Amino acid sequence: MPSLGTSFGRGGATTFQQDLMNADCVTIMGSNMAENHPVGFQWVMEARERGAEVQHIDPRFTRTSAMATRHVGIRAGSDIAFLGGVVNYILEHDRWFDEYVKRYTNAPVIVSEDFSDTEDNDGLFSGWDPEQAQYDVTTWQYAGTKVHAAAGQREKGFSPSRVKGEQSHGGHGGGLSHGNPPETDDTLQHPRCVFQILKRHYARYTPEFVADACGCTVEEFLAVAESLCKNSGPERTGAFVYAVGWTQHTVGVQLIRTAAIIQLLLGNIGRPGGGIMALRGHASIQGSTDIPTLYNILPGYLTMPHVEHYGGLDAYIDMTTAPGGWWGNADAYMVSLLKAWWGAAATPENDFCFSYLPRIDDDNSNYWTVQQMLKGKVKGYIVAGENPAVGSANGKANRLALAKLDWLVVRDFVEIETAAFWHDSPEVESGELKPEEIATEVFFMPAATHLEKDGSFTNTQRLLQWHFKAVEPKDDCRSELWFYYHLGKKIKERVAESQDPRDLPILDLTWRYPTSGEIEEPSADSVLAEINGWDSTGEALAGYKLLKADGSTSCGCWIYCGAFAEDKNQAARKVPHWDQSYAALEWGWAWPANRRLLYNRASANPDGEPWSERKRYVWWNADEEKWTGRDTPDFDAEKKPDYVPPDDAKGPEAIRGDHPFVMQADGLGWIYAPQGIVDGPLPTHYEPHESPFLNPLYRQQSNPRRQKNPDLAEDPYNPPGSDVYPYVLTTYRLTEHHTAGGMSRFTPYLAELQPQMFVEVHPDLARERGLKHGEWATISTARSAIEARVMVTDRMRPVKIDGTVRQQVGLPYHWGQRGLTTGGAANDLTHMALDPNVHIQEVKALTCDIRPGRRPRGARLPDFVAEQREIAHADNGAAPPQPAETKDTTVSKR
Repeated sequence: MPSLGTSFGRGGATTFQQDLMNADCVTIMGSNMAENHPVGFQWVMEARERGAEVQHIDPRFTRTSAMATRHVGIRAGSDIAFLGGVVNYILEHDRWFDEYVKRYTNAPVIVSEDFSDTEDNDGLFSGWDPEQAQYDVTTWQYAGTKVHAAAGQREKGFSPSRVKGEQSHGGHGGGLSHGNPPETDDTLQHPRCVFQILKRHYARYTPEFVADACGCTVEEFLAVAESLCKNSGPERTGAFVYAVGWTQHTVGVQLIRTAAIIQLLLGNIGRPGGGIMALRGHASIQGSTDIPTLYNILPGYLTMPHVEHYGGLDAYIDMTTAPGGWWGNADAYMVSLLKAWWGAAATPENDFCFSYLPRIDDDNSNYWTVQQMLKGKVKGYIVAGENPAVGSANGKANRLALAKLDWLVVRDFVEIETAAFWHDSPEVESGELKPEEIATEVFFMPAATHLEKDGSFTNTQRLLQWHFKAVEPKDDCRSELWFYYHLGKKIKERVAESQDPRDLPILDLTWRYPTSGEIEEPSADSVLAEINGWDSTGEALAGYKLLKADGSTSCGCWIYCGAFAEDKNQAARKVPHWDQSYAALEWGWAWPANRRLLYNRASANPDGEPWSERKRYVWWNADEEKWTGRDTPDFDAEKKPDYVPPDDAKGPEAIRGDHPFVMQADGLGWIYAPQGIVDGPLPTHYEPHESPFLNPLYRQQSNPRRQKNPDLAEDPYNPPGSDVYPYVLTTYRLTEHHTAGGMSRFTPYLAELQPQMFVEVHPDLARERGLKHGEWATISTARSAIEARVMVTDRMRPVKIDGTVRQQVGLPYHWGQRGLTTGGAANDLTHMALDPNVHIQEVKALTCDIRPGRRPRGARLPDFVAEQREIAHADNGAAPPQPAETKDTTVSKR
């Protein structure tokens, strides 16, 4: 999200899956779309049938590769090197879309003279503080501007360490006091303009460098780069498609940012057949960030307040409102949210109950919380829709952490590994955990399936689709809505007579919804209606532009405003495609404002005319003096293309008529990010946290801002370049199983289709290690060792890096010790080094060993892992991590 949010203004896919059929080139990278998003993949096949080139760049040859025009195999963890080469190819061969780049991006903007690049500092940007291990981003700003933090980062002035993550979804000030950057060079020749900085930054990413760093050939790389270029421009467009193969790296956000730079240079954002399709992991991952399960944002990507006192609601709004663009109306979004939550109790006199909101400090993310659990600082934990015992990185650390709790609530369909850790886990087998000594009280709450409840999914393309209950839930199974609503009622009942001011947020909370049936199931329709919002007369709001900051409107999530317009559930619409255009505006409802293709003002040239008839999508109708087209225009409908804002303009009025990126303060797509990303304004190739290779560009080996835990004995790392762990490991998912396995390993049909955990190895690696197809292998890292059946296949190709052939190992991650099909959990092997922007684990590129035979059993397993770890550290001249029981496990957040 922050990659797309920082680049364009919103952290959602810029396009929709049906539109992929209009692409002239589809580049799939960090995704196995054919197997993991098979329904959406039909539109890629439709594009191919229409003549589009389909490119798949991936360490494995998969079903996606088989259906592509070309497959290029690269080593896991080298994606930025490959994409950086594409950027260099575009610039070196004058293949950028010149007018689009000059008018719609920040390429002409001049950057502060204090900025210096990684090319100047051997892998570090200016502002690096080695003691704090973080950047002071003030030197990254535009020339002539004052530092102005992104949304949610301005309490107590500017704190560069907090400009990060989901909070950079929008509200970018970019240091601007007005919508336009103060210093630009439209010729793109100034040495400090973004365009020239970009050229210097990627100058060394030559085809030869890409081949050496990624393990492909020069010819393979050139074919991809040329296909992207020739299929972009006024008459043609290309799309990028990615999934968690990009996000799950210590440079995941920067990796996606590189694709955003390519698409801005080629003019593919906001245009049919273009854009970046962010494939989410399952049906409502997008929804779980829109109305968040994340700790650092409120619904609609409004920032969570921080622990410091900064003067109440007015100061918060002042600090989180951008000078230009639609984030300039953050006050209306926030006040309307507070009214939705606290209703009549929220008044201007009490700051609309702003003080009721909880506060966060710098890090309250999942893996940080796990580390606090290991220290005994967390008493209780609720797990819903997750299976961290096998689904999170370093499964052993997660299971050990669960054993330190007082209580644990697990809501799921079956008794998953997280619920059963205390009596059925590898640590119980090894004797590291003894059930009779575990004090954690586990409450297992059976959950209803999606067939047993009404509600909406917000899918990968920001589309709300309604599903209707087919059958009643069995026995004690209950929906999430039922569970949290009735839990909330019980909490309110407990404090009903309280006079303690700290209970007021609960007492005043609006918490009454219609219920039905014997179990009193709350109405999902009524919840969506509240999220949509009302005006002071109780009329359902038609869209977020109607929200006000005076308390006269209520809205539970401003980007969802309009989903219940006219008191009708817009998400439940199912008009068939033959009765409407391909944009399908009457099938469900997409945020914001039912727009399917974001930033679609860019589908027209600066004068408002389509770039070409072939790529006509949204345009200015001079006769009617409004924007029109095949989609809801992502622009002020009556703003003329030649509109120039007055000097005192604020919010949306500060955006020019030829600036399509309406959420950005300057209305421009950001090739260079002066803020919003903590590890650099431009993506840079760094090696994964665990890599057998040296960084070919810099002495700075890995992302200097990655979150790592050097003092956490439960999360030891493989030493760099260790001969004990010589192979590159990557994890992936299968069509037949779902994430951590709770929904699929317990289902007979799916368990029969994929009955056993396996490991993919190339024939050369099988010969090297004596592995035999169908027999057992043990895969180990510094964290643990698991066993799997061997699949010998040339789909898992070796790579030649700097003259050395290196083997890669592939593991699906769906298994655990419970269900109808059981097996080693791949995440037991992975570590908890994280992307610093979003705290996402790096499970797509690490190192491992593999050898024939089954893993050691019982107490021999931790002994085997420790012995291997000690050998590896001894060979590298470092002391091995000490056991947790003899070492101070003080958590390092960085």
